[in-house]
Amino acid sequence: MNSTFSRIQHIAPTGIIAAVGLWICYLSFTQQPAEAFLFPRLISSVFVVLALWTFAKAVMGLSKTGSGLSASMVKNLAPGLIVSLVYVFWAAKGLGFYTATSIAFFILLSLYDPASHREIKSWVKRAIITACFMAVIYGLFAKLLKVYTPREIFF
Repeated sequence: MNSTFSRIQHIAPTGIIAAVGLWICYLSFTQQPAEAFLFPRLISSVFVVLALWTFAKAVMGLSKTGSGLSASMVKNLAPGLIVSLVYVFWAAKGLGFYTATSIAFFILLSLYDPASHREIKSWVKRAIITACFMAVIYGLFAKLLKVYTPREIFF
């Protein structure tokens, strides 16, 4: 029974990730304007191949790493998952890509950074890291790759 439960703990998350990957890949191939989704198509296609490969390994029982997701791991991951879902389904389009990404990154960094939340120094560090991250993202997408990003309220 323990072996079956361990196997399910590998199959369920990889199956969910593969399903989400297939959905994202489908969206990238069906959205318009087609030119704007060239880069997302490439990334999502690679993502789907890797996700399906991992799922197939889990189904065949070839996943030998770890013991799956424990309740404490799910509890630790839940806040980040909630932030990510809000970002994907509402914030990126509603607030604009760069604004929403800045907010989501800062929240995630604040949630998972082990530094004290009572010290100004740690908040300044988080703000600087977020600004540097966004500068890299902006440089990569807007300047280097010249790809479309969702544009709404701010960017």
